[in-house]
Amino acid sequence: MEELAGKVAFVSGGGSGIGRATALALAAAGAHVVVADLDRDRAMAVADEASWQGTECFGMELDVTDQKAFDVARDVILRRLGRVDIVMNNVGVVAAGLPERIPLSEWERSLSTNLLSIVRSNATFLPLLLEQGSGHVVNTASATGLFAYAYERMPYSVSKAGVVALSEALALYLHPRRIGVTCVCPGPVATNLRQQVTFSGPPVRMRPPVKGMSELEPEVVGAMVVDAIRENRFLVLTHPELHDLLVQRATDPEGFLAERIRAIEEA
Repeated sequence: MEELAGKVAFVSGGGSGIGRATALALAAAGAHVVVADLDRDRAMAVADEASWQGTECFGMELDVTDQKAFDVARDVILRRLGRVDIVMNNVGVVAAGLPERIPLSEWERSLSTNLLSIVRSNATFLPLLLEQGSGHVVNTASATGLFAYAYERMPYSVSKAGVVALSEALALYLHPRRIGVTCVCPGPVATNLRQQVTFSGPPVRMRPPVKGMSELEPEVVGAMVVDAIRENRFLVLTHPELHDLLVQRATDPEGFLAERIRAIEEA
């Protein structure tokens, strides 16, 4: 999708962080943007900011754990803008704690929010994209969905690994139908995700993929996402180190895991 001007983009989790940055970058590229977030005020504020670019943007409240909410969002977008071209699924909650101390309810919350929200989005929006024979889907996963480097946020890691697998399978299905798929796997980014962490049991240390890995501003990642949509690129790795780690893991899976275990033991 080389030309974004005039396209209609829907961004869930668009009230802050990577979602906000991508919504603003899409508007700057000439797209009309619908900003959806559980916090309606934040969604409206981002949409107002995006509209300064001269495109039609509006915000809405969206609970990604509710299928009907996606259907309502679709109907509102079609009524106001007539179509949907880009769907970005960008939500995440973190349940942290020792694996044996995280309750089932937190696993269910994480999977429903981080992974099943995309299943719900697909059920609502894919028929539109397939009918028009064009479009692009962006799913935000995480570096922790690519390889294990920590155990203290296991529900998040598992759900984001599911997002990677879902995105890869979706690309197999949609690419021949002229619909692009991008999977965003961020390393450390300066977002408010930490504020949404729920802890179970004693305090645990939250580890980065690589010690000392720099924290990016969301705007940097938003620009990466827009470039990936334009170039119809599948995987977005926000840090070069992530590519090197993936190569290392593929070359020597046993050694890679042993090194991660050793790093935790020595910390």
